[in-house]
Amino acid sequence: MLSVLTFKTEDEAVRLANDSEYGLAAAVMSGDEARCKRIARAMRSGIVWINCSQPCFVETSWGGVKKSGFGRELGPFGLDNYLQVKQVTTYTSQQPWGWFIKE
Repeated sequence: MLSVLTFKTEDEAVRLANDSEYGLAAAVMSGDEARCKRIARAMRSGIVWINCSQPCFVETSWGGVKKSGFGRELGPFGLDNYLQVKQVTTYTSQQPWGWFIKE
């Protein structure tokens, strides 16, 4: 399904699009590259496609904002949800180290 609305200015178009309680993805279609980038920055959605619709790449994140998703899937951002960082340090010198060492 495609919803089509008319608008008079870029600001109005962005306001209408951002007025939704959902924000998974958006698409901007224009021959004006600067306009596309400007509108893409203003859109409140997890994904913005410029002059295309719905390509999905596993190397980057997938997820929305507002009621269209929490967190990210795919790519490094998605993997981070399943990881827990741990630091492991090994001291390799033969010299004593640390404030607790008695000399």
